[in-house]
Amino acid sequence: MTAAITVYLKELRESLRDRRVLLNALLIGPLLGPILFTMILRLSLATELEKADKPVPVVVIGAERAPNLIEALKQQGLVPEPPVKDIERAVQAQSVNLALRISEGYATDWEAGRPAQVEIIYDSSRRGNGTQVDRLREMLRSYERRTSVMRLVVRGLSPQVGTPLVIADRDQATPQARGALLFAMLPYFLILTTFIGGMWLAIDSTAGERERQSLEPLLANPVPRGQILLGKLGAGVTFSFISLTLGLIAFSIAAHFLPVQRLEMSLRVGPRDIATILPMMIPLVLLIVVTQMLVSAFAKSYREAQTWLGLLQLVPVIPSILLAVAPFSPPPWMYAVPLLGQQLAITQVLRGEPIVQTTLFLCTVATLAAFAAVFFVAQRVYESERLAVNA
Repeated sequence: MTAAITVYLKELRESLRDRRVLLNALLIGPLLGPILFTMILRLSLATELEKADKPVPVVVIGAERAPNLIEALKQQGLVPEPPVKDIERAVQAQSVNLALRISEGYATDWEAGRPAQVEIIYDSSRRGNGTQVDRLREMLRSYERRTSVMRLVVRGLSPQVGTPLVIADRDQATPQARGALLFAMLPYFLILTTFIGGMWLAIDSTAGERERQSLEPLLANPVPRGQILLGKLGAGVTFSFISLTLGLIAFSIAAHFLPVQRLEMSLRVGPRDIATILPMMIPLVLLIVVTQMLVSAFAKSYREAQTWLGLLQLVPVIPSILLAVAPFSPPPWMYAVPLLGQQLAITQVLRGEPIVQTTLFLCTVATLAAFAAVFFVAQRVYESERLAVNA
């Protein structure tokens, strides 16, 4: 192992002198994910909270047919606006955000004790429209419930007659679990940090050295090629793991700047969570770095390796989108899929749930097996004489 340690120390020294490696592994990698994550969520949460607090402007058609209704809605925050001709076309053209149309027979139906119709007109495909629609719908339901009680009282009946069923919600989700549901993309950003942390060293130690014609003298030494690969891999894993650790610390700090308390949610990435996630990610860090080195070994230039590894970063998006778009209760075998298993386990940690040791063992063993397979292929590539030739 002396040769592997020598190569490892050599790669560390060269990387510490390379500003590009240091910038990406120690600054951009750890901070890019937390900054993007915080900015996107803070902007979206602030927008939704602002809409929830502000009055709701609504174009009202036929307000004169239901003055009591309009007055009750105004007390709940509705701001009636003048009617618009061809309201459907106006909503489709997005010149009107939300409209309420009171039917022509509203007064007649109301006096006869029949259900009186009102229509909420909106475009569900319009971004950010859901909050105001939900608020208007809840205003109408509140008025409906209050009116139903008054009608029963006038007829000498108990309001409980109209409530044959009492539904009591008992939500067992903790604030931390609800926060994890909102922050479903956080595991992807952690894995992206791991990718960025080791990518530039993997490129420079293979494609970069070949381009500078310094790889051939290294491979000409009378030492097993596997030890050379092992030394380079160790350096890449070191930088990638440091980047991941700094990224987790950055996420724990960024969580304090998100207004999740008003949503009765909690995002906590404390020391205990970091201490749980880091050992869990070691097999994945090994797999990611050795895969990066394998891809870089096939590239003929630094730029080509950069292009291929940039595309490789898109692979973790697949399980992240799967988990975010189609949430489900994962069967145990999914933990045996590298990347997917780690994202599932990280999500459990963020929810504050205990991780089943069987699934954690399955996740670790499967990822280490994948690492061993890729390492074997990379070792065969390093034993090839074509590796040192820039052709």
